[in-house]
Amino acid sequence: MQQHTARTLAALAIAAAAVTLVGCTPAAKPDAVASSSAHPGGTKAEPVATPTPTLPPTPVTLTCDQVVTADQLYAYNPNFSTDPGYAPTAGTLEKQIADWKGVTCAWKNQTSGDVVQIAVAMPPADKLEGLKNTAITVAQPVPTYGTPPQVEGYFKPATAGQVQIFRGKYWVVAESTAFFEPGDAAPLMQSVLSDLPAS
Repeated sequence: MQQHTARTLAALAIAAAAVTLVGCTPAAKPDAVASSSAHPGGTKAEPVATPTPTLPPTPVTLTCDQVVTADQLYAYNPNFSTDPGYAPTAGTLEKQIADWKGVTCAWKNQTSGDVVQIAVAMPPADKLEGLKNTAITVAQPVPTYGTPPQVEGYFKPATAGQVQIFRGKYWVVAESTAFFEPGDAAPLMQSVLSDLPAS
């Protein structure tokens, strides 16, 4: 009987010791979790990139009749007249000029059907140098359009020959299936440049 009582007491003592040990196990501090989520401590959010603002373009207030006058158009080719259904095509330089508040014009040859597009913009000042750099990589310089550096002219032969001219703040783009070589556009370009206000 005494042995049974001793075993019971020993078992109770072991159980009590186990309970005591469990009670001594360190518990996770709720504050630590809350603190970590509320205060990320060391974990910093990535800075949000702020887009560099682009300078605004200057609106071109000229009309198409001022870009190329009726007399100048007649002298170039009397078969050309205003193309009433013209609108610049998306993705073209003419559309970019329209988006930059420039003037876009087109005249159609009533005999051949050729269309001449001429567009004039005063691009954002921080874009002008990039436009020039692109022009010189895709087209050939044409000094007969004007004297560099006051006037920088370029011609790109294609199904529709393309002219780009830079003078002061102005960017002129002309395109036509009638422009097979730089000289084909020269008379019109001289007219346009003479009609542009000083910049």
